[in-house]
Amino acid sequence: MARRALKLASLTAAASGIYMYGNKFLDPNDFGIVRVGRAIATTAVITYDYLTSLRSVPYGTEEYEFLKSQIKELFMSFEDTPLGAASLAQVHKAVLQDGRTVAVKIQHPKVQAQSSKDILLMEVLLLVVKQIFPDFEFMWLVEEAKKNLPLELDFLHEGRNAEKVAYMLKNFDFLKVPRIYWELSTRRVLLMEFMEGGQVNDRAYMERNGINVNEISRNLGKLYSEMIFVNGFVHCDPHPGNVLVNKCPTSGKAHIILLDHGLYQVLSESFRMDYCRLWQALIKADMKRVQKYSQRLGAGDLYPLFACMLTARSWESVNRGIDQSPVSASEDMEIRSNAAAYLPQITQLLNNVPRQMLLLLKTNDLLRGIESALHTRASASSFLNMSRCCIRAVSTYQRSKSLSLYRRAQISLTEALSLWQINLYELFLWLKGSQLGNWVIALLRRMHHSTY
Repeated sequence: MARRALKLASLTAAASGIYMYGNKFLDPNDFGIVRVGRAIATTAVITYDYLTSLRSVPYGTEEYEFLKSQIKELFMSFEDTPLGAASLAQVHKAVLQDGRTVAVKIQHPKVQAQSSKDILLMEVLLLVVKQIFPDFEFMWLVEEAKKNLPLELDFLHEGRNAEKVAYMLKNFDFLKVPRIYWELSTRRVLLMEFMEGGQVNDRAYMERNGINVNEISRNLGKLYSEMIFVNGFVHCDPHPGNVLVNKCPTSGKAHIILLDHGLYQVLSESFRMDYCRLWQALIKADMKRVQKYSQRLGAGDLYPLFACMLTARSWESVNRGIDQSPVSASEDMEIRSNAAAYLPQITQLLNNVPRQMLLLLKTNDLLRGIESALHTRASASSFLNMSRCCIRAVSTYQRSKSLSLYRRAQISLTEALSLWQINLYELFLWLKGSQLGNWVIALLRRMHHSTY
């Protein structure tokens, strides 16, 4: 079965590969710096491969019908038009002979062979740019590409990541991760459960389908706080095409569907603890600890810039407390205008921080883009969820390093009290914003005035 699935890769690429470069299916969000370079270098080769394959198997001929019959052995139906296509692969909807509806992810031909040439080309181009602009410090891009691209090209690795994150976050009943059909999957073809929904940044879709936008934003924040701070295993490509939402017709519960598990960042324990403590300091506006943990993460004297990059807030807001007020239009404009002015310092900073930080910065930006589209950016609840995860993560780490039973009990008690304080504050915020809360506050005020 797996061999036939592998054969399917070359067949369906030939039959439907021309959609790859049609604007209708191209997702610009899927093209990072590495993928843009790869796309430019391989377009001619892949297009030539598709055209020659199509010429050699003309539509309607006996050979074409024979190849189509090979698909029918696996599938009751197979949609030639892909649901979506990107630089590495395209996805088709199909129905297996047993009636299961599946998504079939198929790697484009020659991508594996071409990828090493693409990386070499990118390395040469970056070296040339560095000769012209000595301050250009982006050679780390090549090292990241060498590390991550082979993993993204192995669809079995992607399937294992999907199963790992589904198990890791099994307590979140709102999360759905497509099941992998291993018996029909190979390194180049991945068959998985078919799931559909609207993109996570499509506010209009949510409103039409009665999905609570704030709940989705809050739950997405919970997912990523858990991945980053507690587990240290982070899905690093949460652009809207990879995060869908839908509403269960029977239960009425809103679900988040997480797709495309090829790119994950594994955080070391020491990095994760420093990152947890840095965010705790940022939320509390504790500038001494912000400086301390920023410098431990490689920011050096550029720690104010690092704090602003992490939070996407001005230094004034960071000092005041990032949970004290939402981002204003003027602050957003200030950040955008300053980005160009501080480009040399930003490149220096990116060159100095641990490589683990690079994908986290990308992930943070993608998540902020979703929050901006939903108009839920920097809500107080998101910082409370982050605080909870940071407290749990640091407490778990401290208990693992303590040999004293008394000390472990003390850590657990401090953790419970800290979480209780957050819950109490969250209740206060809810009462403050709800009609019931307003009624209680008004009643208390009347009682207060009646005593005088």
